[in-house]
Parts: sequence; C-alpha cells; structure tokens
Amino acid sequence: MGSHRRLAPSSGFNRGAGAALCVLSAAAAALGAVPASAAPHGDSRAEVDRLYRQAEEATEAYDKADERAGALRREVHDSQDRIARQQQRINTMREALGSLAGAQYRSGGIDPTVALLFSDDPQEYLDRASLIDRIDVRQAGQLRRLQAAMRELAQERTEAAGQLAELEHSRRAVASHKAVVENKLARARRLLNAMPAAERAAFEHASRGGGRADLPDLSGVVAPDGRAAAAIAAARSALGRPYVWGASGPSGFDCSGLMQWSYAHAGIHLPRTSQEQRYAGHQVPLSQAQPGDLVVYRSDASHVGMYVGNGQVIHAPYPGAPVRYDPVGMMPVSSVTRP
Repeated sequence: MGSHRRLAPSSGFNRGAGAALCVLSAAAAALGAVPASAAPHGDSRAEVDRLYRQAEEATEAYDKADERAGALRREVHDSQDRIARQQQRINTMREALGSLAGAQYRSGGIDPTVALLFSDDPQEYLDRASLIDRIDVRQAGQLRRLQAAMRELAQERTEAAGQLAELEHSRRAVASHKAVVENKLARARRLLNAMPAAERAAFEHASRGGGRADLPDLSGVVAPDGRAAAAIAAARSALGRPYVWGASGPSGFDCSGLMQWSYAHAGIHLPRTSQEQRYAGHQVPLSQAQPGDLVVYRSDASHVGMYVGNGQVIHAPYPGAPVRYDPVGMMPVSSVTRP
C-alpha cells in the first residue's frame, strides 16, 4: 500500500519473538493514538495519504504478528503430538513394569529357604532364582527409563504451556493491529466520501493509475537470471488485482504479500513483511538496480515494490488502487535488495 502524495491523474502508478511482539504492540498503540475525531489539517488528500501510510505500517505489523501466530500454532500442534506419544510410551512402560512385578511376586513370594525345602528339584529352584535376579535387574533399568520419560513429559508440558501463552499474546497482537488498520482505513474512506464529487472522482482515477492501458515501455528489458524472470512474470500476472491488506494472493495482495507470492513462483521464499524482505538478500545502490530487485520505501521500510526496469516498479499500492506499475521514485527509497 504505497503513499500516493506524489501521484497525479496521469501517474502510471523463535522464541525471542515475544519481545518483538511487545514492540509491535507498542507500535500499534502509537499508530492508534491519533484521535478518531481529529479534523484533518490542510488538504484532505494529504490527510487520506497520511492515513493510508499509517494503515500500511499497521498492516506490516499485523502481517508479522499473524505470521508468528501461525508458527506458534504449528509448534503447539507438534508439542501436543509429542506429549501424546510420550504419554503412550509411559503407559506401555508402566504396564510392562506391572507384569514384571507380578511375575516376581509369584516366583519369589515364598522365603527362599522354605522354597528350597519344598522343591522337588533343587536345580530347578536355583535356575528360577537366577531368573528372578535377572528380572530385578531388568525392572530396575525400566524404572530408570520410566523416570526419565516422565521427566521429559513434564518438560514438554511446561514448554507447551509457554507456547500456548505466547500464542495467546500473539493473537491479541494480531487483533490489535487489525483494529488499527481498520480504523485508519475507515477514517480515510470517510474523508474520501466527504470530498466534492469532482475531486473524489479525480482522486479515484489517479488511484486506479489510468488502468491497464497505460503500461510503461519495457521493451529491451531483460531479467538478469531465470529466478528474477520468473518472479517478474508472476508479478506482472497480478497486475490489476486488488490491494487487500494482510493478503498474499492469489486474488489480492498487500505490498509485501505480492513480493512473497511473486518470488515463491521462482522457488524463493521471502519473509512476510517489507521490513524483513529488506534483508532477504544483499543490498545494492538504486543506481545499480536490476529487474527483480526489491525496492523498499520510507525510513521504516513499510512499503516494498519490485523493480522491473526502465525506472518502473510493480507494487500493490493501497486500498482502492490495484497492483500496477509506478515510477521507482514515487516515494523515498530506503534500500534496494537483490534476493
């Protein structure tokens, strides 16, 4: 979701995650601190632009928290499976110990001297006594293994409880970021609806980027390798699809979701957020950008697009503006990353 303040109607436009979640929650609180009733200062279009920018920052925080929640759900599921298997193992060991204890009682419940006196075959008694000794040794070993298994089970349960608590924390962070995004977008929509009809129509025409007919001239542009070519082809196939915050395709995208989805078609897994994508490769100067490079915008890296050559990027700008081409300098560039 890109800032459109420079657009004109002619534009072609792991476990340490707990601390990270605290930071994200603080960011959400800061983003949500602007009173909903605050009147816009100056131009309404500039205020809409500001709200869209803040919504995008919250969207990236939402994506991060949602990704973490998904990872935690998988960890909790795996832990529950391990706990169930370990409990079954302990149950089996207890049953085996119970059988051995019963056999020992039946074989050795009589005083050895008395048993020898009543034995018809002293050698048979001696053989049986030797068997009982071996059962004792085996039983002692199984008891040690049972104790170790029970300690492991207790540790697994403690870790699972911690994962569940962190998952609940992450769920709250997701809900918080979602509320911030929806609040910003609702305020932007109210401002747009309050604009004079002609101004709103011009704004929405600019947001649509003039449609698919205004495609930039990319003749002669060649991707540096097959992976970049595949990613660019995927991004181009998404042209015209809507911006949907928190989405990573195929029917809708936010800015980082489009990059992740496009590079997945090249067999490359990118992180979910633009802040993480900024470091998903090696950085190069903007003057050396090649088709397929990720262009990250703003000092907080809250927006990202894909450079496709001839000074153009493909990106998912903001709600109401579909995936499209725009000039690479549409907003301040903070870095260029080559995956």
